[in-house]
Amino acid sequence: MAQCVQSVQEFIQDSFVPLVAALCSEEAERLTRKNSLSFAELVKPFCRLTSEVHMRDPNNQLHIIKNLKIAVNNIITHPPQPGAIRKLLNDVVSVSQPAEGLVANVITAGDYDLNISGMLVVSSSEPEPVEQFLKLSQEQHRIQHSSEYLYPKWFIPNTLKYYVLLHDVSTGEEQRADSIYEEMKQRYGTQGCYLLKINSRVSNRGTDEQIPDPWSQYLQKNTIQNQDCYEDCPYTVISNKNTDHLISDGLDSEIKDGLSNNFKTHPLQLDHPSGSLDSTDYTKATASLQDPKKSNSGTPHGACLTLTDHDRIRQFIQEFTFRGLLPHIEKTIRQLNDQLISRKGLSRSLFSATKKWFSGSKVPEKSINELKNTSGLLYPPEAPELQIRKMADLCFLVQHYELAYSCYHTAKKDFLNDQAMLYAAGALEMAAVSAFLQPGAPRPYPAHYMETAIQTYRDICKNMVLAERCVLLSAEILKSQSKYSEAAALLIRLTSEDSDLRSALLLEQAAHCFINMKSPMVRKFAFHMILAGHRFSKAGQKKHALRCYCQAMQVYKGKGWSLAEDHINFTIGRQSFTLRQLDNAVSAFRHILINDSKQPPAQQGAFLREYLYVYKKVTQLSPDGPLPQLPLPYINSSATRVFFGHDRRPAEGEKQAATHVSLDQEYDSESSQQWKELEEQVVSVINKGIIPSNFQPTQFCLNRYSDNSRFPLAVIEEPITVEVSFRNPLKVPVLLTDLSLQWKFQPKDFNAKHDGETKELGMCDDGMIGTEAIAEFLINSEETKVARLKLFPHQTGELHILGVVYNLGTVQGAVTLDGIDPSVGLQAGKLVSNGLSVRGRQDLEIQGPRLNNTKEEKTSIKYGPDRRLDPIITEEMPLLEVFFINFPTGLLCGEIRKAYVEFVNVSKCPLTALKVVSKHPEFFTFGGNTAVLTPLSPSASENCSAYKTVVTDPTSVRTALLSSASSADFGVGTGGQPEVIHVPLPDAVLLPGASVQLPMWLRGPDEEGVHEINFLFYYESIKRHSKMCHRVLRHTAVICTSRSLHIRATVCRSNALEDEEGRGDNMLVFVDVENTNTSETGVKEFHIVQVSSNSKHWKLQKSVNVSEDKDTKLASRERAKLCFKAVRCKNSEENYTFADIVFGNEQIISSASPCADFFFQSLSSEFKRTHVQSHTYTSQRAAKQSFDETVRLIQRCSEVDLNIVVLWKAYVVEDNKQLILEGQHHVALNTVGKEAFSFPQKQGFKKILGNSDWEDLEQELPEVVLLKFFRPENTPAPARPTPEQLSNLIKTSLHYPESFSHSFHQKSLCLVPVTLLLSNCSQAVVDVMIDLRHKTTSPEALEIHGSFTWLGQTQYKLQLKSQEVYSLQLKACFVHTGVYNLGTPRVFAKLVDQVTLFETSQQNSMPALIIINNI
Repeated sequence: MAQCVQSVQEFIQDSFVPLVAALCSEEAERLTRKNSLSFAELVKPFCRLTSEVHMRDPNNQLHIIKNLKIAVNNIITHPPQPGAIRKLLNDVVSVSQPAEGLVANVITAGDYDLNISGMLVVSSSEPEPVEQFLKLSQEQHRIQHSSEYLYPKWFIPNTLKYYVLLHDVSTGEEQRADSIYEEMKQRYGTQGCYLLKINSRVSNRGTDEQIPDPWSQYLQKNTIQNQDCYEDCPYTVISNKNTDHLISDGLDSEIKDGLSNNFKTHPLQLDHPSGSLDSTDYTKATASLQDPKKSNSGTPHGACLTLTDHDRIRQFIQEFTFRGLLPHIEKTIRQLNDQLISRKGLSRSLFSATKKWFSGSKVPEKSINELKNTSGLLYPPEAPELQIRKMADLCFLVQHYELAYSCYHTAKKDFLNDQAMLYAAGALEMAAVSAFLQPGAPRPYPAHYMETAIQTYRDICKNMVLAERCVLLSAEILKSQSKYSEAAALLIRLTSEDSDLRSALLLEQAAHCFINMKSPMVRKFAFHMILAGHRFSKAGQKKHALRCYCQAMQVYKGKGWSLAEDHINFTIGRQSFTLRQLDNAVSAFRHILINDSKQPPAQQGAFLREYLYVYKKVTQLSPDGPLPQLPLPYINSSATRVFFGHDRRPAEGEKQAATHVSLDQEYDSESSQQWKELEEQVVSVINKGIIPSNFQPTQFCLNRYSDNSRFPLAVIEEPITVEVSFRNPLKVPVLLTDLSLQWKFQPKDFNAKHDGETKELGMCDDGMIGTEAIAEFLINSEETKVARLKLFPHQTGELHILGVVYNLGTVQGAVTLDGIDPSVGLQAGKLVSNGLSVRGRQDLEIQGPRLNNTKEEKTSIKYGPDRRLDPIITEEMPLLEVFFINFPTGLLCGEIRKAYVEFVNVSKCPLTALKVVSKHPEFFTFGGNTAVLTPLSPSASENCSAYKTVVTDPTSVRTALLSSASSADFGVGTGGQPEVIHVPLPDAVLLPGASVQLPMWLRGPDEEGVHEINFLFYYESIKRHSKMCHRVLRHTAVICTSRSLHIRATVCRSNALEDEEGRGDNMLVFVDVENTNTSETGVKEFHIVQVSSNSKHWKLQKSVNVSEDKDTKLASRERAKLCFKAVRCKNSEENYTFADIVFGNEQIISSASPCADFFFQSLSSEFKRTHVQSHTYTSQRAAKQSFDETVRLIQRCSEVDLNIVVLWKAYVVEDNKQLILEGQHHVALNTVGKEAFSFPQKQGFKKILGNSDWEDLEQELPEVVLLKFFRPENTPAPARPTPEQLSNLIKTSLHYPESFSHSFHQKSLCLVPVTLLLSNCSQAVVDVMIDLRHKTTSPEALEIHGSFTWLGQTQYKLQLKSQEVYSLQLKACFVHTGVYNLGTPRVFAKLVDQVTLFETSQQNSMPALIIINNI
């Protein structure tokens, strides 16, 4: 609310001032017009007295008047028209900012121009000035007393006439003027005339002297300075004589300025007699009012006046007031006082009378509702009631408020008694004001007087003008007393439907009352500002309506009242558009669209169309300017994904493209880490075990989870796809057309170096980056949808993707227009039919991850860079595409399948160094390094086998067929990592456009289920690049494996110490094969076709199975047991010896691909697994001492390095066709006597326990293992070999006849020769002690085996060299027939340099039984 510089008291005093009517001759008016001023305008700035004035009241008491102001107006005989007053108020409000400063600057406007004095002005240059004074006097008398003129009004019949002689100093004769003035003093007296000299200089605009212009502040707003809310009130009271009692005021003093003696023309006269406002004229008037300086600033005021003239005018006003006006008022007050005393028959003064009246019994006042509508009651001019009211008005004008209050109070009682309600309301109103203005506040402000007056004016008298004046007066007084709530209630009560402008002003004032309370009522302020804005809008005051809504928006904004915000923003947008404030309109409609609106779909559609219409108007004003930001649709910038490269090719029949990376795949952090590790692994191998410092993992798809701290690399001529996530928050669909990316590009040549810096290639043109646009992109209501936009770089350099540009439009006929008047500003109806769209952009601004590494970063909020939209375009690189032919999706565990891989170079650069890396190298192979080891095609062998096969001789069945191969031929043992596999390209280079097909053998994983196997293909360009050193291609194969066979194997030393060649150290290998397939995959049966061994030290020699069947067949859940004899190899330290025992008629060359490949890969994976376990074990025992060398030698005796490969065929019925599948399983035998499995321990337990028991056990196993904390011992216990290891140090074997016949009748003692063979299994010299004394055994053993005696020495001490076999001849003595166990000798051994003996006889678990027969 604008603050008035005056206090409320000063404000009311200036609103009620004495009026003086000026009547000028034509010559006098001409003199003042030299200064572009009328006479009334000339004296206006000087009408406030600068000194105190004294007068005496009826009791002859001295009364001081401070800061008195008078108003001098030209006489106008035509009353103002109601329509003109409405237009005036409308114009005033239109050019006033803000409106709250206009709070009834003169609040007593209207129908009571009561002039107290008349001023007659004549020029000294006229021929007969005295006669002219006489004419003017007669004219004034005629206007005042003739019934022809009802306007203006005069206070009393005996009006003061003051004669002014106007003298032009620059042209007139001063002597003549003085003589005329002397004559005037003789005629009118010194108190009734004055000589005013003006125009002391000739008008010269070129002079340098700057004279102040005090008229500018009065004349700039000529007729619009003092105004109030009376635009719609009927002015019927203007001609009513019953208003003669009301006080004159200052509004019409302003209105009358600007005209001379054209009495018939009022300044508020309309050009149209009907009073209707034509819109064209209104527009012109508003336009002229908006720039008042055009009419006023061009003509300076007071150009002929000097500062001396200013002082003369000021002196003239003071002389008029001191000598003329105030004595006249003082005299009139005394006369009225005397008349009232005489007419009432009183003998004392009015003061004493009023005291008696007030102290005596009061007349009971009737309720307003009980009074009749007697507002038409007229008093005669000389009625005592009117005389006391006139006296009260005069006292009020001269600031004698106590006397005025007394008179008003008396008059009020008289009027109420007579039921003259209009008069009574006026008296109540002025009595309340007088009580408020009394100095020292002897009595409180009678607010109930004002309440009664307002109700009387409005309800009984039906005079809204006076009711408004009363309300505004009371509101100002209440606000000065901080009674804002009461003031607001008064203002709101007066609002009505008959005047929108008046109601708007009152509502705005009420709103400011709410905000200025001690505890501001912010929501009431905002609500009433909205109401005021609405009424301003209905009244055509668009600027004020916009201002009110904007102020209310500050309160409602951000409070969650979305519907209220939408309404306010919508109104602000429309009003701004009407006022051509298009930017504000766009902003307001933008807020409607970006907030989560709760509007119905039809309303949202209307909002959107209005926005588009306004936005189009804005763009038409500046078509060449930058594209502004559009609010729709929402863009989730952080969800933006960037993909580098071509889209994946679809599968063509049996030809399946590598899966690689696409935008359709979801991001998986674990998978991403695996790909990164694979790439680091292959880069490490390429760079001889070192990862370069500038290594940057390849990222094909960048998103919110990827590492975007570095500038990504893109390749020239390869597309860059940006996936932008759009969300439509509205309930109506939006249509984006011509959608494309906005970018900035800096061309650079990264190979051409200039002084160590990259050479820049100048400015960018549109041809360097190709941009793909989406013609139409429809987003349905509340839908989130992604758009994939492409760029095609044709030049190396730095690319910056800034955002998206598009046309935003509505869908034709999507929604119908609801309840929105299309005629108000925006023709929204056109938008539906035309499908209007506008061009704009949205930036992609991505905030990087929050930094949290250093202490400073942790204690503050800092974000790192996100450079996913700033790729570097590098030089041309080769581009590989990989296709898989006949690649299976389902395999049996261990099944071997042959497929083909096609490598295609689709770029213009040759590629080389092609490698593939996988975490599962045991899954696939490309064959050996030599062509001899690799079968050419499936047709090369019988039944299209994937193996290299030869037809065997029937005589070689179950006998080992030997071959050998080096692990280096299969990529094992070369020092590299087994996961990195070299792809054998012809000439190691793939030329541009060339393709090559290579065979790939696959082996189903040993564990059933679904397996995801990742392949990472690595390749390089022949030419070295500074930015990109290599490229990779990803492929994920999904293989579903089913159960096939489960194999358990164990190895033990044979009791036969010599083989056919006379060599010792033989072993038996037991293989247990079970068909675990449940026939779900249609497998009919498995055939074991071959068992092969491969080792550097051992080989299978033959099968020792009792069965003579050539083939071993296993149906579902069947089990077969096989037994083989194994012997040591000859001189095979480097190569592996492969021994094949064939059960069919076709030998599979196990030393060739793919059998040997998978064997070596399983060997390396087994080694890696055991290495990790042993590393973990040794790290846990880091505090303990290492194994003793003795123990290590003993342990080595029980170690065996023998690997078994079981090759099989499965007969499968599928679609009524029988298929033959083939495969192989591996078992690694490491320790004598320890069982090994074809699949790790879990599968072994599963086999031992059975399926159901294992599943129960799986459910019972705890997922979380409790940690155990313990204190390590300071002196660890020395490691001792286990009994199993000790039993294998010395191998013993008894050779004796199975039965021996002896004639006990001839000889009572039976002596049987027995040979004890001792074999040193270690690599060191061993001392052996044989003890033949019977160990104490249980009676059961004696009963079973009987008792016998060894003859000869009871102890033997021997020394066996490494691998030595020693034969000891013994004799056993029996005394009767029976079955005896000869396995009683105890064998002890120790290494030569050791002291402790270890007993090794525990290996004789099998009894050595002999039968003694009697002849």
